[in-house]
Amino acid sequence: MQSVNAIDIGGTKLTAAVVAADGAILRRNKIAVERGDLPATVRQIAAAIETLHAGDAAIGIIIPGIYSPRTGMAWAPNLWGHDQVPLRAELERTLRARIVIDNDRAGSVMGERWLGIARDIDDVVFLAVGTGIGAGIISGGRLLRGADDIAGAVGWFALPGEWKDLYRDLGCWEAEAAGPALARLASAGSAEEAIAAARAGDAAAMRVVEHVARYLGMGIANLVSMLNPRMVVLGGGLMQAADLFLDTIGRTMAEWAQPVAARQVRIEVTRLGEDAGLFGAARLAFDAIAAEGEV
Repeated sequence: MQSVNAIDIGGTKLTAAVVAADGAILRRNKIAVERGDLPATVRQIAAAIETLHAGDAAIGIIIPGIYSPRTGMAWAPNLWGHDQVPLRAELERTLRARIVIDNDRAGSVMGERWLGIARDIDDVVFLAVGTGIGAGIISGGRLLRGADDIAGAVGWFALPGEWKDLYRDLGCWEAEAAGPALARLASAGSAEEAIAAARAGDAAAMRVVEHVARYLGMGIANLVSMLNPRMVVLGGGLMQAADLFLDTIGRTMAEWAQPVAARQVRIEVTRLGEDAGLFGAARLAFDAIAAEGEV
């Protein structure tokens, strides 16, 4: 059975795997992300591929940031700072393999559409809610990119309320509804601590969870009204506690969204979890092979 190499680079960890055509993970390795500069990222990817012992299979790579398939340039502040760098050219020079790259938003929605709860759905949004908020969008079976490959940076949604200075760097939606927002509003050390307090019945923490859930519902309402998806898939670290948020998200979305689109959309939690991007990376590689007539 044919297989490919898949690399998912997150903010803190890099996951590498050999993935078969049916989605089976044949080998996997996970290491801490090395930050610094482009050569450091290239070296780490090359080392991860070597540990897989996967021969010259195609390589699909997902990065946290902005990537242009047209130019091969990438912007990933969490990895090498704010410069745009020639990631594809450097990887091809080092690895001498067929390489396909995309951003983490695209990877997550592609993975979920291939093997997850959104399997074969042509109009789907994957909303990642963790340290930040971002959306991978497939509309009419096509991945939406935007003029500069920034489509899906929905953390900058402007939602009801007065302007706050922290919106300048984070965006309104992200500042009010991502994991760090939950921790900040609950005066907790982390989102996990705030979640634990809410589960224990702490009234203040429960009010903050309700606030975050309402903001999530309003933002999702905007996505539903604008894109008319059949499904919105919720992923990311905060959605590990999805049971605390889903009822309020659903009610708020229905209250704010275009009513026909709201009635037709399903809001679901990812079935692939943190592997959504990894499977998306594999799908990128398989699609590249298929485009060349090899499968």
